[in-house]
Amino acid sequence: MLNTKRKRFYLGLMMLLCSQVMSFVQAQTTPFANTLSLPPGTTSPTARIADVAWMSGYWQGEMWGGHIEEVWSQPLASSMMASFKFAADQEVKFYEIITLFEHQGSLLLRLKHFSAELKGWEEKDDYMEFKLVKLDKHSAYFEGYTYRLVSPDELHVFVVIDDKGQKNETKFVFKRAK
Repeated sequence: MLNTKRKRFYLGLMMLLCSQVMSFVQAQTTPFANTLSLPPGTTSPTARIADVAWMSGYWQGEMWGGHIEEVWSQPLASSMMASFKFAADQEVKFYEIITLFEHQGSLLLRLKHFSAELKGWEEKDDYMEFKLVKLDKHSAYFEGYTYRLVSPDELHVFVVIDDKGQKNETKFVFKRAK
């Protein structure tokens, strides 16, 4: 039979180990450094399209052995829109059309992919949707999709890409076109 001091020691040790395991488990639920997800049962924070007007502009970069560009409109009618293009070996590989709009007091981002021939990757009426998770002065965190203005002329975009069940956070670096 254990004496009282030894019981307290083992109880304290078990509590310490449990807290370490819980910290490890919590860290595993947010596996990526730059993208977030809404915790279950929570709603998107309050936001307006004017809060992300800093995304507007013509952005270019290099990625996957080719050229990327993304062009964001100025806010109009509580929304913004963008087009994305990836080209390599002097040919377009794919396009994206992106809308960002006020929805239920927050922001919602929708995206649709197209081949070089403008054939939709998603079904005819389908699109990808990303709810706002967090917003600060120069970053907009959507579920698995983050825009961060690093400087007036540099934009970083982080996207969680699912490739056959393997999820990876991919970083896109854009410079403002002059």
